[in-house]
Amino acid sequence: MTDHVAALFPNFEKKYVKVNGVDICYRIGGDGPPILLLHGFPQTHVMWHPIAAQLAKCYTVICADLRGYGDSSKPEGEADHKNYCKVEMAKDMIGLMSSLGYNEFQLIGHDRGGRVSHRLCLDYPSHVKKVVILDIIPTLTFFDSVTQHTAEAYYHWFFLTQKKPFPETLIGNSKTQFLEKTLHGLGSTQASFAKEAIAEYHRCFTDENIHAICEDYRAAATIDLIHDRADKDKRIQCPTLTLWGENGFMHKNYDFVAAWREKANIVTGHSIKAGHFLVEENPDATYDAIKGFLCEE
Repeated sequence: MTDHVAALFPNFEKKYVKVNGVDICYRIGGDGPPILLLHGFPQTHVMWHPIAAQLAKCYTVICADLRGYGDSSKPEGEADHKNYCKVEMAKDMIGLMSSLGYNEFQLIGHDRGGRVSHRLCLDYPSHVKKVVILDIIPTLTFFDSVTQHTAEAYYHWFFLTQKKPFPETLIGNSKTQFLEKTLHGLGSTQASFAKEAIAEYHRCFTDENIHAICEDYRAAATIDLIHDRADKDKRIQCPTLTLWGENGFMHKNYDFVAAWREKANIVTGHSIKAGHFLVEENPDATYDAIKGFLCEE
């Protein structure tokens, strides 16, 4: 398979590994302690290109495609959406890191990757030294606090959960419009993204990916909530940094640090001058905040 974005990741290798019944695509580069980077909707691991090379100066950087996204496996959703729940997605990532010989690592997750990171920290606390969660509040907190304004801004949370094939069909008939509206909303603009990255997001936005995205959100509204409610008293044990875009909707409506302090023992955080896609919109400030946090004793 042609690597369309290799130039965005100098000195990285694109690889695949079968874990937990799925093939996970990842890119690895650098030297030093391991750090795992997990992307969000509707993107792929390519979203990390603005900061991956910098992190690779001090860390072995692993950028992975979540199941259902990028070039990772996209299984048909099960009736209860279990195979797209965050428990399974976290298990995928533990399998990936174990296959590389890493039983302890740093973790960064944006958007959906942040939700996988949250679950990974709960289920495998001894594996994560520090975690950075970008521009989300906990899933259960979000659903328990929905207002009219939240539902309007994050309409896709409720549209994507509709029974198949309704959202898959509508999105499939307007792939370009849907993808671009999603990327250019939530406080971010078209200028935020490298043209090579945009082209890669379009390449990966297949019918199979659209179905997987819907299953990801269906899981979030069903089985993930069951898991979260069952574990509502479990907390992230490792130091946690939350960063968010000050141009986004969530900044105006939620206290990120307070929300995460309900779920984690040690939380710090602040906003970045950006929209939702802060890694691509303001990589320098995002990198500086991450690096400062990771280097703290």
